[in-house]
Amino acid sequence: MTRSDATDPRPLPEPPAEPLPDPAPDLPDELPEPARIGLPDLAEALTAGWHDFRRAPAFGLLFAAFYVAGGWVMVMVAAASGREWWLIPFVLGFPLIAPFAAVGLYEVSRRIEAEEPLDWPSVLRVVFAQKDRQVPSMAMVILLLFMFWVFVAHTIFALFMGASALTNITSSFEMLLNGKGLAMVFVGTLIGAGFAAVLFSFTVVGLPVLLDREVDFISAIIASVRAVAANPVVMAVWAAMIAVLLFSGILTAFLGLFIVLPVLGHASWHVYRRLMPDD
Repeated sequence: MTRSDATDPRPLPEPPAEPLPDPAPDLPDELPEPARIGLPDLAEALTAGWHDFRRAPAFGLLFAAFYVAGGWVMVMVAAASGREWWLIPFVLGFPLIAPFAAVGLYEVSRRIEAEEPLDWPSVLRVVFAQKDRQVPSMAMVILLLFMFWVFVAHTIFALFMGASALTNITSSFEMLLNGKGLAMVFVGTLIGAGFAAVLFSFTVVGLPVLLDREVDFISAIIASVRAVAANPVVMAVWAAMIAVLLFSGILTAFLGLFIVLPVLGHASWHVYRRLMPDD
């Protein structure tokens, strides 16, 4: 070593730092096995849904108002066109799109359960934030099934009544009281019930789990179907109760939906919590 090297004040260069490992990606939540519930759980869920609605009625009334207004628009459009029969597939298909109204109600029930603040900015912020998560994908599944149901309903009408009936029908439903009309309603109701059953199996757990946990919509659908398969009788009763209550609300010029939709939305959250417990 030379003398100049020994007295050089310049520091030696540091070895290059090793690159930091990439942060671990966010892993999806692990979904529990679906629990088995009984008919008393449905009664308790409905009671809890009623209590949540009474605790925060403004949220339920606002979310239900969109569906009541939509029902009135459908009636006015059908009446203006002289084709009131259009209301039949839409009314029978209403349970297919009703889960949309429940997303905001799920958040309200979740906040009541967790004793978190119930204020409009917080709730609406969570609802609007769903556009960046998996709920839009589930919404697309629901809309596609609903549109396919409307197409099938038109086809059934044409098969039973003939293509000319699509243009000759006026504001009277008398054509539905003859043999072909009754047969058409019977077949259409059975097929519509099949569509509703499929979508019910997809959404009864699928929608609330998307709000509650970090999972993709395919996993949510699979978890929902598994929950229904684990409780076939109870879930069939729950689906029938939802259909009867929704149709009852529709028959009151849609005004009954101001009560039916919020209570069912809150109750659906409590059914989900029983089917998919945290533990």
